[in-house]
Amino acid sequence: MYFLGIDSGTQSTKAIVLDLDTGKILASGSKSYDLIKGLPAGHLEQHPQTWIDAVDASVKQCLAKLGKKKSLIRGIGVSGQQHGLVALDAKDEVVRPAKLWCDTSTQAQCEQIAHEFGGQPGVIHLAGNAMLPGYTIPKLLWMKQKESKNFAKTKTILLPHDYINFWLSGVKRMEYGDASGMGILNVRTRQWCHELTDFIDKSVRDMLPPLGSSRAVHGTLRADLAKKWGLGDGVIVSAGGGDNMMGAIGTGNIKPGVITASFGTSGTLYGVAGEAVVDGQGEVAAFCDSTDQWLPLVCTMNVTVVTEQVRTMFGWDHKKLEAAVKSVPAGADGLLMLPYLNGERTPNLPNGSGVLHGMRTTNTTPAHLARAAMEGATLGLAYGLKRFRDLGMSPKEIRLTGGGSKSAVWRQIAADAFNAEVVTLSTAEGAALGGAIQAAYAQAGGKVSYDKLCKQLVKLDEKTRCKPNKKTAAIYAAQLERQMELTGRLQQAGWL
Repeated sequence: MYFLGIDSGTQSTKAIVLDLDTGKILASGSKSYDLIKGLPAGHLEQHPQTWIDAVDASVKQCLAKLGKKKSLIRGIGVSGQQHGLVALDAKDEVVRPAKLWCDTSTQAQCEQIAHEFGGQPGVIHLAGNAMLPGYTIPKLLWMKQKESKNFAKTKTILLPHDYINFWLSGVKRMEYGDASGMGILNVRTRQWCHELTDFIDKSVRDMLPPLGSSRAVHGTLRADLAKKWGLGDGVIVSAGGGDNMMGAIGTGNIKPGVITASFGTSGTLYGVAGEAVVDGQGEVAAFCDSTDQWLPLVCTMNVTVVTEQVRTMFGWDHKKLEAAVKSVPAGADGLLMLPYLNGERTPNLPNGSGVLHGMRTTNTTPAHLARAAMEGATLGLAYGLKRFRDLGMSPKEIRLTGGGSKSAVWRQIAADAFNAEVVTLSTAEGAALGGAIQAAYAQAGGKVSYDKLCKQLVKLDEKTRCKPNKKTAAIYAAQLERQMELTGRLQQAGWL
Protein backbone atom coordinates (compact mmCIF):
# COMPACT_ATOMS: atom_id res chain seq x y z
CA MET A 1 0.00 0.00 0.00
CA TYR A 2 1.09 3.55 -0.77
CA PHE A 3 0.39 6.74 1.17
CA LEU A 4 0.68 10.38 0.14
CA GLY A 5 2.23 12.84 2.56
CA ILE A 6 1.77 16.55 1.84
CA ASP A 7 3.67 19.36 3.56
CA SER A 8 2.25 22.81 2.81
CA GLY A 9 4.61 25.47 4.13
CA THR A 10 5.22 29.19 3.93
CA GLN A 11 7.63 28.97 0.98
CA SER A 12 6.64 25.78 -0.82
CA THR A 13 4.53 22.65 -0.84
CA LYS A 14 6.09 19.19 -1.01
CA ALA A 15 4.45 15.83 -1.58
CA ILE A 16 5.87 12.34 -1.20
CA VAL A 17 4.60 8.82 -1.81
CA LEU A 18 5.54 6.29 0.87
CA ASP A 19 5.58 2.54 0.25
CA LEU A 20 4.37 1.16 3.56
CA ASP A 21 5.82 -2.30 2.93
CA THR A 22 9.39 -1.24 2.12
CA GLY A 23 9.56 2.12 3.89
CA LYS A 24 10.89 3.73 0.71
CA ILE A 25 9.83 7.10 -0.65
CA LEU A 26 8.88 6.24 -4.22
CA ALA A 27 8.14 9.68 -5.60
CA SER A 28 8.21 13.32 -4.64
CA GLY A 29 7.01 16.61 -6.03
CA SER A 30 7.14 20.27 -5.01
CA LYS A 31 6.08 23.77 -5.95
CA SER A 32 7.45 27.04 -4.56
CA TYR A 33 5.60 30.32 -4.06
CA ASP A 34 5.94 33.70 -2.39
CA LEU A 35 4.22 35.84 0.19
CA ILE A 36 1.95 38.64 -1.00
CA LYS A 37 4.21 41.57 -1.80
CA GLY A 38 3.80 45.21 -0.88
CA LEU A 39 2.18 44.81 2.53
CA PRO A 40 3.12 47.01 5.51
CA ALA A 41 5.91 45.88 7.83
CA GLY A 42 4.80 43.00 10.05
CA HIS A 43 1.96 41.93 7.75
CA LEU A 44 2.67 38.56 6.12
CA GLU A 45 -0.10 36.97 4.08
CA GLN A 46 -0.79 34.39 1.37
CA HIS A 47 -3.79 33.48 -0.76
CA PRO A 48 -5.13 30.04 0.29
CA GLN A 49 -5.65 29.26 -3.40
CA THR A 50 -1.85 29.38 -3.71
CA TRP A 51 -1.63 26.37 -1.38
CA ILE A 52 -4.32 24.47 -3.27
CA ASP A 53 -2.62 25.04 -6.61
CA ALA A 54 0.69 23.90 -5.13
CA VAL A 55 -0.84 20.77 -3.58
CA ASP A 56 -2.43 19.89 -6.91
CA ALA A 57 0.84 20.43 -8.79
CA SER A 58 2.96 18.53 -6.26
CA VAL A 59 0.61 15.54 -6.12
CA LYS A 60 0.41 15.38 -9.91
CA GLN A 61 4.21 15.26 -10.09
CA CYS A 62 4.18 12.28 -7.73
CA LEU A 63 1.43 10.47 -9.58
CA ALA A 64 3.16 10.94 -12.92
CA LYS A 65 6.23 9.20 -11.52
CA LEU A 66 4.15 6.32 -10.15
CA GLY A 67 2.28 5.62 -13.37
CA LYS A 68 -0.22 2.78 -13.02
CA LYS A 69 1.03 2.03 -9.49
CA LYS A 70 -0.80 5.13 -8.25
CA SER A 71 -3.80 2.82 -7.85
CA LEU A 72 -2.05 1.49 -4.72
CA ILE A 73 -2.52 4.80 -2.88
CA ARG A 74 -4.81 4.28 0.10
CA GLY A 75 -4.54 7.46 2.10
CA ILE A 76 -3.40 11.09 2.29
CA GLY A 77 -2.02 13.00 5.27
CA VAL A 78 -1.53 16.78 5.28
CA SER A 79 0.94 18.87 7.25
CA GLY A 80 0.38 22.61 7.20
CA GLN A 81 2.02 25.77 8.50
CA GLN A 82 0.51 26.51 11.89
CA HIS A 83 -1.61 29.44 13.08
CA GLY A 84 -2.68 30.93 9.73
CA LEU A 85 -6.21 32.35 9.64
CA VAL A 86 -8.41 31.17 6.76
CA ALA A 87 -11.78 32.95 6.85
CA LEU A 88 -14.66 31.52 4.80
CA ASP A 89 -18.04 33.08 4.01
CA ALA A 90 -21.48 31.44 3.88
CA LYS A 91 -20.62 29.90 0.49
CA ASP A 92 -17.29 28.55 1.82
CA GLU A 93 -15.39 31.04 -0.30
CA VAL A 94 -12.26 32.72 1.09
CA VAL A 95 -13.05 36.16 2.54
CA ARG A 96 -9.51 37.60 2.46
CA PRO A 97 -5.90 36.39 2.20
CA ALA A 98 -4.69 34.33 5.13
CA LYS A 99 -2.66 36.09 7.81
CA LEU A 100 0.26 33.75 8.56
CA TRP A 101 2.08 32.47 11.63
CA CYS A 102 4.92 34.94 11.01
CA ASP A 103 2.58 37.94 10.84
CA THR A 104 3.36 40.20 13.81
CA SER A 105 0.76 42.91 13.17
CA THR A 106 -1.51 41.76 16.01
CA GLN A 107 0.58 42.84 19.01
CA ALA A 108 -2.08 45.37 20.09
CA GLN A 109 -4.82 42.72 19.92
CA CYS A 110 -2.75 40.33 22.04
CA GLU A 111 -2.34 43.05 24.64
CA GLN A 112 -6.08 43.73 24.64
CA ILE A 113 -6.92 40.06 25.15
CA ALA A 114 -4.34 39.64 27.90
CA HIS A 115 -5.48 42.82 29.68
CA GLU A 116 -9.08 41.57 29.75
CA PHE A 117 -8.03 38.47 31.70
CA GLY A 118 -5.52 39.97 34.10
CA GLY A 119 -2.43 39.79 31.92
CA GLN A 120 -0.68 36.84 30.33
CA PRO A 121 -0.81 34.77 33.56
CA GLY A 122 -4.60 35.00 33.39
CA VAL A 123 -4.65 33.78 29.80
CA ILE A 124 -2.27 30.93 30.67
CA HIS A 125 -4.57 29.97 33.54
CA LEU A 126 -7.54 29.79 31.17
CA ALA A 127 -6.03 27.97 28.19
CA GLY A 128 -2.47 26.96 29.05
CA ASN A 129 -0.75 29.38 26.66
CA ALA A 130 0.13 33.05 26.59
CA MET A 131 -1.49 35.12 23.86
CA LEU A 132 1.15 35.73 21.19
CA PRO A 133 1.02 37.59 17.84
CA GLY A 134 1.74 34.42 15.88
CA TYR A 135 -1.40 32.66 17.11
CA THR A 136 -4.65 32.56 15.17
CA ILE A 137 -7.26 34.20 17.37
CA PRO A 138 -5.60 37.65 17.66
CA LYS A 139 -5.74 37.73 13.85
CA LEU A 140 -9.51 37.35 14.02
CA LEU A 141 -9.79 40.20 16.52
CA TRP A 142 -7.57 42.28 14.23
CA MET A 143 -9.96 41.58 11.35
CA LYS A 144 -12.95 42.56 13.46
CA GLN A 145 -11.31 45.86 14.39
CA LYS A 146 -9.60 46.69 11.09
CA GLU A 147 -11.82 45.01 8.48
CA SER A 148 -15.31 44.90 9.97
CA LYS A 149 -16.98 44.07 6.65
CA ASN A 150 -14.77 41.03 6.16
CA PHE A 151 -15.41 39.95 9.74
CA ALA A 152 -19.16 40.22 9.20
CA LYS A 153 -18.88 37.96 6.13
CA THR A 154 -16.92 35.29 8.01
CA LYS A 155 -18.92 32.19 8.91
CA THR A 156 -16.09 29.62 9.32
CA ILE A 157 -12.48 29.88 10.38
CA LEU A 158 -9.95 27.20 9.49
CA LEU A 159 -6.23 26.65 9.80
CA PRO A 160 -4.15 26.13 6.64
CA HIS A 161 -4.05 22.33 6.86
CA ASP A 162 -7.78 22.27 7.69
CA TYR A 163 -8.48 24.25 4.53
CA ILE A 164 -6.48 21.81 2.42
CA ASN A 165 -8.31 18.89 4.09
CA PHE A 166 -11.60 20.65 3.31
CA TRP A 167 -10.59 20.97 -0.35
CA LEU A 168 -9.55 17.31 -0.46
CA SER A 169 -12.60 15.87 1.28
CA GLY A 170 -15.37 18.46 1.53
CA VAL A 171 -15.28 18.04 5.34
CA LYS A 172 -14.64 20.91 7.77
CA ARG A 173 -13.11 19.64 11.00
CA MET A 174 -10.23 20.40 13.37
CA GLU A 175 -7.93 18.07 15.28
CA TYR A 176 -6.36 18.78 18.66
CA GLY A 177 -2.75 19.36 17.58
CA ASP A 178 -3.06 22.24 15.15
CA ALA A 179 -6.09 23.65 17.01
CA SER A 180 -4.00 24.03 20.16
CA GLY A 181 -1.95 26.72 18.40
CA MET A 182 -4.94 28.99 17.86
CA GLY A 183 -4.77 30.46 21.37
CA ILE A 184 -8.32 29.46 22.34
CA LEU A 185 -8.02 25.74 23.07
CA ASN A 186 -7.69 24.73 26.70
CA VAL A 187 -4.84 22.29 26.20
CA ARG A 188 -5.49 20.57 29.53
CA THR A 189 -9.05 19.55 28.59
CA ARG A 190 -8.82 19.79 24.77
CA GLN A 191 -11.96 21.94 24.74
CA TRP A 192 -12.54 25.45 23.43
CA CYS A 193 -12.13 28.21 26.01
CA HIS A 194 -15.36 30.13 25.58
CA GLU A 195 -14.23 32.98 27.82
CA LEU A 196 -11.63 33.80 25.17
CA THR A 197 -13.81 33.18 22.11
CA ASP A 198 -16.63 35.29 23.55
CA PHE A 199 -14.26 38.19 24.22
CA ILE A 200 -13.46 38.26 20.50
CA ASP A 201 -17.15 38.02 19.58
CA LYS A 202 -20.11 35.83 20.51
CA SER A 203 -20.26 34.66 16.88
CA VAL A 204 -16.85 32.97 17.11
CA ARG A 205 -18.37 29.84 18.70
CA ASP A 206 -20.33 29.24 15.49
CA MET A 207 -17.28 29.90 13.31
CA LEU A 208 -15.38 26.95 14.77
CA PRO A 209 -15.79 23.61 12.99
CA PRO A 210 -16.19 20.35 14.92
CA LEU A 211 -13.16 19.44 17.04
CA GLY A 212 -11.98 15.88 17.55
CA SER A 213 -9.27 13.27 17.84
CA SER A 214 -6.10 13.56 15.81
CA ARG A 215 -6.19 9.78 15.36
CA ALA A 216 -9.50 9.77 13.51
CA VAL A 217 -10.03 9.72 9.75
CA HIS A 218 -10.92 13.20 8.54
CA GLY A 219 -12.83 12.07 5.48
CA THR A 220 -12.57 10.48 2.04
CA LEU A 221 -11.02 12.03 -1.05
CA ARG A 222 -13.71 13.79 -3.11
CA ALA A 223 -14.91 11.64 -6.00
CA ASP A 224 -14.25 14.36 -8.60
CA LEU A 225 -10.72 14.89 -7.32
CA ALA A 226 -10.04 11.15 -7.20
CA LYS A 227 -11.18 10.92 -10.82
CA LYS A 228 -9.04 13.89 -11.83
CA TRP A 229 -5.96 12.33 -10.24
CA GLY A 230 -6.77 8.85 -11.47
CA LEU A 231 -7.08 7.35 -7.99
CA GLY A 232 -9.50 4.69 -6.79
CA ASP A 233 -12.52 5.05 -4.55
CA GLY A 234 -12.17 5.17 -0.78
CA VAL A 235 -8.81 6.96 -0.47
CA ILE A 236 -8.93 8.30 3.09
CA VAL A 237 -7.73 11.70 4.30
CA SER A 238 -6.29 11.53 7.82
CA ALA A 239 -6.72 14.26 10.42
CA GLY A 240 -3.42 15.85 9.42
CA GLY A 241 -1.85 18.48 11.65
CA GLY A 242 0.45 21.43 12.00
CA ASP A 243 3.92 21.18 10.54
CA ASN A 244 5.51 20.70 13.94
CA MET A 245 3.03 18.00 14.94
CA MET A 246 3.57 16.15 11.67
CA GLY A 247 7.32 16.72 11.97
CA ALA A 248 7.19 15.00 15.34
CA ILE A 249 5.63 11.89 13.79
CA GLY A 250 8.01 12.03 10.81
CA THR A 251 11.06 12.12 13.08
CA GLY A 252 9.84 9.32 15.35
CA ASN A 253 9.16 11.79 18.15
CA ILE A 254 6.09 10.00 19.47
CA LYS A 255 6.97 9.35 23.12
CA PRO A 256 8.89 11.15 25.87
CA GLY A 257 12.70 11.18 25.67
CA VAL A 258 13.22 12.43 22.11
CA ILE A 259 13.40 16.08 21.09
CA THR A 260 13.16 17.36 17.52
CA ALA A 261 14.97 20.57 16.60
CA SER A 262 14.22 22.18 13.25
CA PHE A 263 16.91 24.43 11.80
CA GLY A 264 15.01 26.17 9.03
CA THR A 265 14.41 29.85 8.31
CA SER A 266 12.86 29.85 11.75
CA GLY A 267 13.57 27.29 14.43
CA THR A 268 11.47 24.95 16.51
CA LEU A 269 12.20 22.63 19.38
CA TYR A 270 9.59 20.15 20.55
CA GLY A 271 9.10 16.86 22.34
CA VAL A 272 6.16 14.61 23.15
CA ALA A 273 4.80 14.51 26.69
CA GLY A 274 2.22 12.29 28.34
CA GLU A 275 0.40 15.24 29.91
CA ALA A 276 0.02 18.96 29.26
CA VAL A 277 3.25 20.85 30.01
CA VAL A 278 2.14 24.38 30.90
CA ASP A 279 4.83 27.03 31.32
CA GLY A 280 3.80 29.74 33.79
CA GLN A 281 6.27 32.09 32.09
CA GLY A 282 4.56 31.54 28.73
CA GLU A 283 7.80 30.85 26.87
CA VAL A 284 7.18 27.17 26.12
CA ALA A 285 4.03 26.67 24.06
CA ALA A 286 1.78 24.06 25.65
CA PHE A 287 0.52 22.45 22.45
CA CYS A 288 -1.21 19.13 21.87
CA ASP A 289 0.39 16.78 19.36
CA SER A 290 -1.31 14.99 16.48
CA THR A 291 -1.39 11.55 18.11
CA ASP A 292 -3.63 12.70 21.01
CA GLN A 293 -0.72 13.41 23.36
CA TRP A 294 0.97 16.75 24.06
CA LEU A 295 3.81 18.61 22.35
CA PRO A 296 5.53 21.35 24.38
CA LEU A 297 7.28 23.57 21.85
CA VAL A 298 9.60 26.53 21.59
CA CYS A 299 9.73 28.57 18.39
CA THR A 300 12.37 31.10 17.37
CA MET A 301 12.05 33.21 14.24
CA ASN A 302 15.75 33.48 13.39
CA VAL A 303 17.87 30.49 12.40
CA THR A 304 19.05 30.06 8.80
CA VAL A 305 17.70 33.55 8.04
CA VAL A 306 20.64 34.81 10.13
CA THR A 307 23.35 32.66 8.57
CA GLU A 308 21.98 33.30 5.08
CA GLN A 309 22.16 37.04 5.71
CA VAL A 310 25.87 36.72 6.54
CA ARG A 311 26.55 34.32 3.67
CA THR A 312 24.90 36.65 1.17
CA MET A 313 26.66 39.67 2.64
CA PHE A 314 30.05 38.20 1.79
CA GLY A 315 29.04 36.47 -1.44
CA TRP A 316 29.90 32.99 -0.14
CA ASP A 317 28.46 29.66 -1.13
CA HIS A 318 27.54 27.25 1.66
CA LYS A 319 30.94 25.54 1.50
CA LYS A 320 32.73 28.82 2.16
CA LEU A 321 30.35 29.65 5.00
CA GLU A 322 31.10 26.28 6.58
CA ALA A 323 34.86 26.81 6.25
CA ALA A 324 34.63 30.32 7.72
CA VAL A 325 32.71 29.16 10.79
CA LYS A 326 35.08 26.23 11.31
CA SER A 327 38.11 28.54 11.24
CA VAL A 328 36.99 30.43 14.37
CA PRO A 329 36.98 28.91 17.89
CA ALA A 330 33.84 28.36 19.94
CA GLY A 331 32.66 31.65 21.41
CA ALA A 332 33.91 33.60 18.37
CA ASP A 333 36.66 35.23 20.46
CA GLY A 334 34.05 37.17 22.42
CA LEU A 335 31.85 38.32 19.52
CA LEU A 336 28.19 37.73 20.39
CA MET A 337 25.18 38.16 18.14
CA LEU A 338 21.64 38.64 19.33
CA PRO A 339 20.00 37.16 16.20
CA TYR A 340 16.63 38.92 16.27
CA LEU A 341 16.62 40.04 12.63
CA ASN A 342 12.92 39.22 12.16
CA GLY A 343 11.81 40.20 15.63
CA GLU A 344 11.48 37.19 17.91
CA ARG A 345 8.93 34.87 19.44
CA THR A 346 11.09 33.30 22.19
CA PRO A 347 11.81 35.59 23.90
CA ASN A 348 8.72 37.57 22.90
CA LEU A 349 10.22 40.49 20.97
CA PRO A 350 7.91 41.10 17.98
CA ASN A 351 9.73 44.35 17.15
CA GLY A 352 13.19 43.11 18.12
CA SER A 353 16.34 43.65 16.09
CA GLY A 354 19.78 42.09 15.84
CA VAL A 355 22.74 43.21 17.95
CA LEU A 356 26.50 42.58 17.72
CA HIS A 357 28.26 42.81 21.09
CA GLY A 358 31.90 42.47 22.05
CA MET A 359 33.42 43.75 18.81
CA ARG A 360 37.17 44.28 18.84
CA THR A 361 39.81 44.74 16.18
CA THR A 362 40.77 41.08 16.60
CA ASN A 363 37.29 39.58 16.13
CA THR A 364 35.60 41.90 13.64
CA THR A 365 36.16 39.68 10.63
CA PRO A 366 33.79 37.95 8.21
CA ALA A 367 34.62 34.54 9.72
CA HIS A 368 33.95 35.74 13.27
CA LEU A 369 30.66 37.28 12.20
CA ALA A 370 29.66 33.98 10.57
CA ARG A 371 30.52 32.01 13.71
CA ALA A 372 28.68 34.50 15.94
CA ALA A 373 25.60 34.30 13.70
CA MET A 374 25.51 30.50 13.81
CA GLU A 375 26.12 30.41 17.55
CA GLY A 376 23.54 33.11 18.29
CA ALA A 377 20.83 31.32 16.33
CA THR A 378 21.65 28.00 18.01
CA LEU A 379 21.76 29.47 21.51
CA GLY A 380 18.28 30.89 20.94
CA LEU A 381 17.05 27.30 20.68
CA ALA A 382 19.36 26.21 23.52
CA TYR A 383 17.48 28.63 25.76
CA GLY A 384 14.29 26.81 24.82
CA LEU A 385 15.90 23.48 25.71
CA LYS A 386 16.90 24.91 29.08
CA ARG A 387 13.26 25.82 29.70
CA PHE A 388 12.25 22.26 28.75
CA ARG A 389 14.64 20.92 31.36
CA ASP A 390 13.31 23.41 33.91
CA LEU A 391 9.83 21.96 33.29
CA GLY A 392 10.99 18.38 33.85
CA MET A 393 11.72 17.19 30.31
CA SER A 394 15.01 15.30 30.01
CA PRO A 395 15.87 14.50 26.39
CA LYS A 396 18.07 11.50 25.62
CA GLU A 397 18.56 12.50 22.00
CA ILE A 398 17.89 15.49 19.76
CA ARG A 399 16.93 14.86 16.14
CA LEU A 400 17.83 17.68 13.78
CA THR A 401 15.88 18.63 10.68
CA GLY A 402 15.87 21.58 8.29
CA GLY A 403 18.49 23.14 6.05
CA GLY A 404 20.85 24.03 8.87
CA SER A 405 21.14 20.38 9.90
CA LYS A 406 23.02 19.63 6.65
CA SER A 407 26.06 21.50 7.99
CA ALA A 408 28.55 19.30 9.87
CA VAL A 409 30.01 22.25 11.80
CA TRP A 410 26.52 23.41 12.76
CA ARG A 411 25.60 19.94 14.01
CA GLN A 412 28.59 19.98 16.35
CA ILE A 413 27.74 23.48 17.55
CA ALA A 414 24.22 22.20 18.28
CA ALA A 415 25.52 19.19 20.23
CA ASP A 416 27.76 21.45 22.33
CA ALA A 417 25.16 24.20 22.83
CA PHE A 418 22.44 21.67 23.72
CA ASN A 419 24.90 19.52 25.71
CA ALA A 420 23.24 16.45 24.20
CA GLU A 421 23.77 14.03 21.34
CA VAL A 422 22.28 15.15 18.04
CA VAL A 423 21.56 13.18 14.87
CA THR A 424 19.74 13.82 11.60
CA LEU A 425 17.23 11.70 9.69
CA SER A 426 17.79 9.75 6.51
CA THR A 427 15.06 11.78 4.82
CA ALA A 428 14.75 15.55 4.95
CA GLU A 429 10.98 15.46 4.50
CA GLY A 430 9.99 15.02 8.15
CA ALA A 431 6.60 16.75 8.00
CA ALA A 432 5.55 15.11 4.71
CA LEU A 433 6.70 11.73 6.03
CA GLY A 434 4.72 12.37 9.20
CA GLY A 435 1.63 13.01 7.08
CA ALA A 436 2.10 9.75 5.20
CA ILE A 437 2.65 7.80 8.45
CA GLN A 438 -0.44 9.34 10.01
CA ALA A 439 -2.46 8.40 6.92
CA ALA A 440 -1.20 4.81 7.23
CA TYR A 441 -2.19 4.75 10.91
CA ALA A 442 -5.66 6.14 10.20
CA GLN A 443 -6.27 3.80 7.27
CA ALA A 444 -5.41 0.81 9.48
CA GLY A 445 -8.11 1.84 11.92
CA GLY A 446 -5.89 1.54 14.98
CA LYS A 447 -4.74 -2.01 14.15
CA VAL A 448 -1.11 -0.86 14.06
CA SER A 449 0.65 1.40 16.59
CA TYR A 450 2.55 4.59 15.90
CA ASP A 451 5.49 3.03 17.70
CA LYS A 452 5.62 0.15 15.23
CA LEU A 453 5.14 2.41 12.20
CA CYS A 454 7.89 4.82 13.24
CA LYS A 455 10.37 2.05 14.04
CA GLN A 456 9.74 0.68 10.56
CA LEU A 457 9.65 3.93 8.60
CA VAL A 458 11.79 6.55 10.40
CA LYS A 459 15.52 6.00 9.82
CA LEU A 460 18.36 7.86 11.54
CA ASP A 461 21.48 8.86 9.63
CA GLU A 462 24.03 7.60 12.15
CA LYS A 463 27.02 9.03 10.31
CA THR A 464 25.75 12.51 11.26
CA ARG A 465 25.59 11.79 15.00
CA CYS A 466 27.55 14.30 17.14
CA LYS A 467 28.35 14.04 20.83
CA PRO A 468 28.93 17.14 22.99
CA ASN A 469 32.43 18.22 23.95
CA LYS A 470 32.42 19.02 27.68
CA LYS A 471 34.82 21.95 27.38
CA THR A 472 32.90 23.55 24.52
CA ALA A 473 29.56 22.86 26.21
CA ALA A 474 30.80 24.87 29.21
CA ILE A 475 31.77 27.76 26.91
CA TYR A 476 28.28 27.77 25.40
CA ALA A 477 26.58 27.54 28.78
CA ALA A 478 28.34 30.77 29.77
CA GLN A 479 27.60 32.26 26.35
CA LEU A 480 23.90 31.47 26.73
CA GLU A 481 23.79 33.18 30.11
CA ARG A 482 25.45 36.25 28.61
CA GLN A 483 23.11 36.26 25.59
CA MET A 484 19.96 36.15 27.70
CA GLU A 485 21.27 38.70 30.22
CA LEU A 486 22.07 41.13 27.42
CA THR A 487 18.69 40.51 25.81
CA GLY A 488 16.90 41.17 29.09
CA ARG A 489 18.76 44.39 29.82
CA LEU A 490 18.25 45.81 26.35
CA GLN A 491 14.58 44.88 26.42
CA GLN A 492 14.06 46.56 29.80
CA ALA A 493 15.70 49.71 28.45
CA GLY A 494 13.39 49.70 25.42
CA TRP A 495 16.23 49.12 22.94
CA LEU A 496 15.01 45.77 21.57
